[in-house]
Amino acid sequence: MEQSTEQAMQRGGAPRHIEINLERLNQLGMVTHDGGRTAVAEDFRIIKRPLLRNARGDHDVAALRHGNLIVVTSALPGEGKTYCAVNLAMSIAMEMDITVLLVDADVARPSVLKVLGLPAEPGLMDILLREQTELSDVILRTNVATLSILPAGRANKHATELLASRSMSRLLTEIAERYADRIVIFDSPPLLMTTEASVLAAQMGQIVMVVESETTSQHAVKEALRHIEQCPHVSLIYNKSKAFPGGEYYGYYD
Repeated sequence: MEQSTEQAMQRGGAPRHIEINLERLNQLGMVTHDGGRTAVAEDFRIIKRPLLRNARGDHDVAALRHGNLIVVTSALPGEGKTYCAVNLAMSIAMEMDITVLLVDADVARPSVLKVLGLPAEPGLMDILLREQTELSDVILRTNVATLSILPAGRANKHATELLASRSMSRLLTEIAERYADRIVIFDSPPLLMTTEASVLAAQMGQIVMVVESETTSQHAVKEALRHIEQCPHVSLIYNKSKAFPGGEYYGYYD
């Protein structure tokens, strides 16, 4: 039986360790450590490289401020942003000297734990609502040693205000600066459906917007980009393209 968020909050103690069914994810065509060199895995190797350069810097370019905070969003629901966020997190977790925190910030319709086949847990909203709840109380360790998860937690009608609050700013600073080797991937709400998405995006170092091939209109893409025009580092993933036989293709545009 699945435990409620309230029951999980009452457990307290050390960070929980959860088991992700990696074989199930592999069967769904998603990126896993042992999944081999699949087309999707190779696509996300390409997608992650410029994001990592921006986050960590290289010989010629300094790292972006909070460049290790990367939000994955879309214009509309159903474009595949959660699958892209999970795949991106899994791919980055394969790096030799990086740890990844995957945050479900789609607080109205959380999907990360569902995609991973896991029950609901306390998380982000619980930290912002309860002063006695710390980040370490709700982070979930996983059987992928370099990957942890921060669930969305309980829904709240004041989610926009909470995400725009000083508490959220302090939390983001803690997440960004506490561990130098950490990349944080946020699964965000769609930009054209909620105000939470643009509020969250404004606080990120990098934005990845997922666009569904042959479905999302040009008007919707332009309108979504207008919502994040104040953010200088935006990249696009062209998702679910059938341009190549044998499955989905993830194109990357910076």
